[in-house]
Amino acid sequence: MSRNGLLINYGWCSGCHSCELACRNAHGIPLEQWGIKLTQVGPFRLSGEQTEWDYVPVPTSLCDLCADRVAEGRKPACVHNCLTQCIEYGPLDELMKSMDAKGKKVTVYLP
Repeated sequence: MSRNGLLINYGWCSGCHSCELACRNAHGIPLEQWGIKLTQVGPFRLSGEQTEWDYVPVPTSLCDLCADRVAEGRKPACVHNCLTQCIEYGPLDELMKSMDAKGKKVTVYLP
C-alpha cells in the first residue's frame, strides 16, 4: 500500500492563511498552535529589480493529514480550502510524478 502525503507548490501560494484556519477549525487546535503554519521567505533583492518573496505552508507535528476526513473519502482540510489549489493530497508515487511539472518551488510532506 502506498503512503499518502501533501505536495505543496509554494510558488503559487498567495499567503491567504486559509490552510491554517481550515486546519484549526477541523481539529479544534487552539490559538498559537498550528497543524499547518504559513511561513514567509523574503522579500529580498536577488539582483537589480528582481526580488523574491514566497509564502510556504509548512505542516507541523500536529498534522495527521486529516485522517478522519480522509477515512470519510474527503480531502484534508488544508487541501479542500486552499484558494490557489497549491496543496495536493495523494499517494506519494503520484505526487512525485507530478513534481517535475510543477517547477522548482515544490515540496512534499509525509507525516
